[in-house]
Amino acid sequence: MKLANTQVQMRKGILEYCILTIISKGEVYASDIIQELKEAKMMVVEGTMYPLLTRLHRAGLVEYRWVESNAGPPRKYYQLTSQGKAFLEGLQMTWEQLTFSTNHIISNFEKPDES
Repeated sequence: MKLANTQVQMRKGILEYCILTIISKGEVYASDIIQELKEAKMMVVEGTMYPLLTRLHRAGLVEYRWVESNAGPPRKYYQLTSQGKAFLEGLQMTWEQLTFSTNHIISNFEKPDES
């Protein structure tokens, strides 16, 4: 088993949650989402981002509107739907439970200092 494979799977598992959280702050352009993720050290590429945004749109969790741009083609700006807000609330509760449980387990099995 390779560590890198497990790390990728862990990141994929929380990417949707992170993206929905970023979009929940207000209307946002896809490159802004990518920038936020990169600043947070979440590895993501456009080839991953756009299919995920399309899937979230098809699921009714996000909607978008086209905005004309002076610097090129029109841009899609994303925002959460009411269904997306409810979905995100469920993910937030799940995240809190998972982090509590994980931290509990880790703290119970941490090695004491061998000084």
